[in-house]
Amino acid sequence: MKCGYSTSVPFERFIGHCSEPVKNVVEKGAVRKFAEAIGDPNPLYVDEEAAGTSRYGGLIAPPTFPRTFEYGEVEGLGPPGQGYIHGEHRICYERPLFVGEEVSCYVEVTDYYEKEGREGPMGFLISERVGESPEGERIFTMVDTAVLTPAMRENFGL
Repeated sequence: MKCGYSTSVPFERFIGHCSEPVKNVVEKGAVRKFAEAIGDPNPLYVDEEAAGTSRYGGLIAPPTFPRTFEYGEVEGLGPPGQGYIHGEHRICYERPLFVGEEVSCYVEVTDYYEKEGREGPMGFLISERVGESPEGERIFTMVDTAVLTPAMRENFGL
């Protein structure tokens, strides 16, 4: 985990700040329920026999499963996405997420910018949610864009 610190104006001061890592486990029952909830019948998520004979050698989690993990909080911002409007979400995998494995997750604020909206300046807070193996191997990176309306920016005193 690499996180630096910078200081300048309101939300830009959070760029480079990270949460403390949080341990998560990819639980078999949670993966099954998640696959059912999203309506994905892929046997790689729920059928041990089929997954065992696949190139993965065992059950894996659906690509969007890391949305269920805990990532901790960046001090001063709260939980990632809490109270913000969801703007965009992308996931990049280095390898599949295996059922039964432990994943250390944290969030890092990577950018902040503003654009003028109809009712005033809109803020765009970019963060990366990262999942790593206990050995520090990166498994996935999720890039999230959270939108702050003028009213929300006022709540932060901007």
